[in-house]
Amino acid sequence: MRIALTLSLPRQPSSVTRARHVLTTLLSLTGASEEARGHLAVLITEACANAVLHADSDSAVDVTIAIDDDVCRIEVGNRGSTPDGVGLDAELPGPLTVGGRGLPLIAALADGADFVPGPPDRVLLRITKHLTDVRAPAH
Repeated sequence: MRIALTLSLPRQPSSVTRARHVLTTLLSLTGASEEARGHLAVLITEACANAVLHADSDSAVDVTIAIDDDVCRIEVGNRGSTPDGVGLDAELPGPLTVGGRGLPLIAALADGADFVPGPPDRVLLRITKHLTDVRAPAH
């Protein structure tokens, strides 16, 4: 099954919930495992929340969801800049009251996540997640 959908949402907190609801609806059409559905809900929530928080003030939050057989790809883009010195493999900050957990959570839950190079005034985060618990061995 192939599904693709692109949204352009306003830079406001309610857009995070809207994106998560759209993803949940699309995943209901697939055989995605409960674990994958839960991880994807967290992944889109964190990616969209970061875009809403860090995008330029007049930027939209652009979300593309593509499901191709047993893989889901989420792309979240906005006008702004990629965080300097912050990688997706960063450790969780402490204490619990400090922010900055989004990218480490994305790295931990995704099968692949990268900032995709593009124009200097655009940020695009691409996340990949398998929808089933069983994956084909890597060759």
